Amino acid sequence: MKKIKSDLIEFENLGLSEEILQAIDESDFLTPTDIQIKTIPLIMSGIDLLIQAQTGSGKTACFAWPILQKISHEKISTDNSIKALILTPTRELALQVSGAIYRFGEFLTNKVSTLTVIGGESIEQQTRVLSEGVDIVVATPGRLLDLIGQKVLTLNEIQFLVLDEADKILDLGFAAELDLVLKEISPERQNLFFSATYPEKVLEIVKRISKNPEHVQIENVTPTVENIHQRVIEVNHENRGMLLRHLIIQEKWKNVLVFVSSKTAAGNLSEKLKKLGIKAGAIHGDLSQPERNKALSDFKEKKIDFLIATDVAARGIDISKLSLVVNFDLPRSPADYIHRIGRTGRAGEIGHAVTFIGHEDQEHFKLIEKRAQISLERESIPGFELTGEGIGKVRGAAPIKGKRKSKKDKAREKAAKGP
Repeated sequence: MKKIKSDLIEFENLGLSEEILQAIDESDFLTPTDIQIKTIPLIMSGIDLLIQAQTGSGKTACFAWPILQKISHEKISTDNSIKALILTPTRELALQVSGAIYRFGEFLTNKVSTLTVIGGESIEQQTRVLSEGVDIVVATPGRLLDLIGQKVLTLNEIQFLVLDEADKILDLGFAAELDLVLKEISPERQNLFFSATYPEKVLEIVKRISKNPEHVQIENVTPTVENIHQRVIEVNHENRGMLLRHLIIQEKWKNVLVFVSSKTAAGNLSEKLKKLGIKAGAIHGDLSQPERNKALSDFKEKKIDFLIATDVAARGIDISKLSLVVNFDLPRSPADYIHRIGRTGRAGEIGHAVTFIGHEDQEHFKLIEKRAQISLERESIPGFELTGEGIGKVRGAAPIKGKRKSKKDKAREKAAKGP
């Protein structure tokens, strides 16, 4: 047997095979993350798990390594049934998970096949690949149901069901689709739930799927922001575009992920930057899947320097060595602020995040600071200072006594009219 490298011993201690260890070595992993150390031995044991894990915690490897190892070890060449179903909330996350599974399974003696089942791509091609036999399906709920409805995909021999980012799957309104999928799959399976939060709707769906899953939670599930240098710049909303251009030129920004609040804003900001000669692209829900794939690959390959994204479209995007995240618009929830900036400063590197806030953002950003347990100084850029005054809370006018008829007055009028 080939000797395991000393720096892979920690991974070997998790029960991973030599073939998986080779893939780990090729992927330049240094040490297992906390979530991997806690969950991989439990997944290997076959029990159901509800795992609280954030983006960037190494959760994909948590389920990918054990599932690949088990399927490869038990695989029979003539058996074409689907062994594992991994459900994700977005197409980008599905593609990312599939890519990781492909890399991790590169050195398996008994090859494990994977198919990404998402909308925006040829359903005919997906049907053809399924007919040839697939071991692992990574899917978004909508397209999965299309294929089930056409009776080209059956899930009655599933051994593993993974809900990746379960809270987001339900946030995006896929509860009904999920119920339909559950009716189609084998009752004898291992269930693995990964969720950043445990809202009641997640716990309810978990109860329906699994009788008694073991809960695994890292002590601090909020991604650390200690190695991320955060700046908060005050600017009037109408001047944010000009300020962004100014900072791009003055501070020589490149390799930047810019978050906006809507699909329209993503497209508009991208076009404005391109007209100024800045290499930019957008990724949002109105783009076709090939367009979204191209924008992401162009950014990763540094063909463009700026990727303008909405929160939903960016869900699951994993970009190594991302230098800067810009919050052009504030996120709706404080948790999303941490998720956004946590895309930079990974693997021990120093990250940078810049947030623009105007008068209308002050109270919301104070809430973000409170929930994230941070306190940040406000910054002002000469020529782009915040001007004017914020709009205070407007109280309604005091009621005018006697303006409306009292109940007694109405009763008297009714009595006066008679029956």
